[in-house]
Amino acid sequence: MKVAIVTGAGTGIGKASSLALLEHGYAVMLCGRRKAPLEAVQAQARRLPGQAAVFAADVSRPADVEALFAHTRSTFGRLDLLFNNAGIGAPAVPFDQLEPAQWQQVIDINLTGAFLCAQAAFRTFKNQQPQGGRIINNGSISAHAPRPHSAPYTASKHAITGLTKSIALDGRPYRIACSQIDIGNAATPMTSRMQQGVPQADGSVKAEPTMDVTHVARMVVSIAELPLEANIPFMTIMATNMPYIGRG
Repeated sequence: MKVAIVTGAGTGIGKASSLALLEHGYAVMLCGRRKAPLEAVQAQARRLPGQAAVFAADVSRPADVEALFAHTRSTFGRLDLLFNNAGIGAPAVPFDQLEPAQWQQVIDINLTGAFLCAQAAFRTFKNQQPQGGRIINNGSISAHAPRPHSAPYTASKHAITGLTKSIALDGRPYRIACSQIDIGNAATPMTSRMQQGVPQADGSVKAEPTMDVTHVARMVVSIAELPLEANIPFMTIMATNMPYIGRG
């Protein structure tokens, strides 16, 4: 049985991806800051072939991350996959009104948290037998193009691209593969506001199309199921008609 850690597993993309991995027989350590949503996913997974366990942790805290990976190793014996999914946004305020604390919170979770989890996974992959494993980082369309008033989130996701490339390079000697999946407008609680209308680059406010989050989960499983001799460094999956390709 392959073993995965999914961060931000209690809702949205993390929840859908965890259930998809469990449906494919993975043992999944469900990680998030709040225990109740994780336990709800675990209860939903009881009918699936895989095995789900729960660990509440804040990925921006090094001690929490170390405890998460130690608990995973003691529970399941090894690790094959990390889906680095946990992330938050900041209030959509004009750039000059953004508080430093709002900036820092997004960077702490989206970037430093991804680094801490990837580093712990890298160490685990390097030192286990058989050696190796896979990391999938949740990028975003924002890793390519910003939305208005989104500097912290956009900067964090651009940085994830550099982190992904560095891990992929440094992991070569140890059979460690690293991918990034850039997601646009998956229908989750975080994107529900898009149906009412969100600010556009031209100053207008328009509703945007979304796609079922299960399509994202299927792509996460597809990458996870590749042998370590093959990798998809970058994948973009988005609602077909969202304003990204072209000029809006």
